[in-house]
Amino acid sequence: MNFKALLVEKKSVIRKKWFNAILENYPPDAADFFKKQKDAFRNPVGNTIFHSITELYEEILHDAGSEKVYPYLNDIIKIKAVQGFSPSKAVSFIYLLRNVVREELEGEVVKKRLSAEMRSFENQMDALALLCFDIYMKCRERIFDIRVNEIKTMTSRLLKMADVVHEIQEEPDSTAETVLTQSIKG
Repeated sequence: MNFKALLVEKKSVIRKKWFNAILENYPPDAADFFKKQKDAFRNPVGNTIFHSITELYEEILHDAGSEKVYPYLNDIIKIKAVQGFSPSKAVSFIYLLRNVVREELEGEVVKKRLSAEMRSFENQMDALALLCFDIYMKCRERIFDIRVNEIKTMTSRLLKMADVVHEIQEEPDSTAETVLTQSIKG
């Protein structure tokens, strides 16, 4: 029996332990809710995490490339980024899988001399963690862009309400697209 066969054989146990390990990063009340509430509409976070790790695990079993695993990683990382997790906490779910697999299969790996295959799996997890970090940074960048745009919009509205700013219309002979600019009344 090879290492991948062990991963398949212990799939349900590994997935369950992995899901529980991920939820340990949440406050106990939230973790309990994510575990117990199975309705996707009442529990979108728990449902998304569980669905994503289930599909991600299947792709890992089939040595899928980054294009196949990206959507599942992205779904989890988006949640972590929006919830304000630090980069290390957001990416840690990959290392949690590695720890669960090591804990669950260590005896078999030693007994069947599958250390090289285990190292290969761990290297695969390291590559996924790097991809997760890239995804996290893109998500946080997008969140900051949204916040900046909200602040700009809010500031513009406040200045207009205070009658401090007015819009300058396009000059009649301009051939460029209509551009609205703001200026402070003198």
